[in-house]
Amino acid sequence: MVAQGFIVDLNKPLVFQVGHLGDSYEEWVHQPIISKGSPRFFENDILEFLTRTVWWAIPSVWLPIVGWLVWISLKRGGGISELFLTLLGGIFLWTFLEYTLHRFVFHMKPSGYWANTLHYLIHGCHHKHPMDGLRLVFPPAATAILLLPLWSVIKLLVPFTYAPAFLGGGLLGYIIYDCTHYYLHHGKPFKGISHSLKRYHMDHHFKLQDKGYGITSKFWDIIFGTLPPKPTNKIK
Repeated sequence: MVAQGFIVDLNKPLVFQVGHLGDSYEEWVHQPIISKGSPRFFENDILEFLTRTVWWAIPSVWLPIVGWLVWISLKRGGGISELFLTLLGGIFLWTFLEYTLHRFVFHMKPSGYWANTLHYLIHGCHHKHPMDGLRLVFPPAATAILLLPLWSVIKLLVPFTYAPAFLGGGLLGYIIYDCTHYYLHHGKPFKGISHSLKRYHMDHHFKLQDKGYGITSKFWDIIFGTLPPKPTNKIK
């Protein structure tokens, strides 16, 4: 049951509170708190630990897996040039997944206690606390679970020799995405592509949350008409 006029206590674990906001959740979660602090999610210390991930864990865990997947395709007889193109294909697939997941899953409109709670866990927390550096990249355990259905689809659609490398390409795209995302929040680019992407992504957080779903590029925003209408003021 939704508590009328419920107020989230930021000094207590948040996850099981936010569901009580009911229809007010959408407005609440898009009023960011600008702090590098990391709020507590769970009372249980193990669950709390599992929600926190340092950015460098992503390349440390997954780059060796990418190399292993490419090696498997190489052992299956894949040519070097073909493997390179396969990796690029996997990276391109990731850019599409990056866009569609962000737009249609991470920005779904939740309704009800458990939908609000789930949304907060997977993405709402990032919009509420956009500078929380320990909840910016995806925990490796959760990524591993999501890789299972993706691998099942890839095995059906990609030739046997190149399927592992294609998955490796998608995984490499994901690594680039998560590291880029962290940099856009915590790095300080002054010019060039990185500055443009940072401004683009900060606009998504603070001005146009229904536009600009791409993180590593604007390509799919252009294709699907979700490009912000015009640039806004420069980042200071």
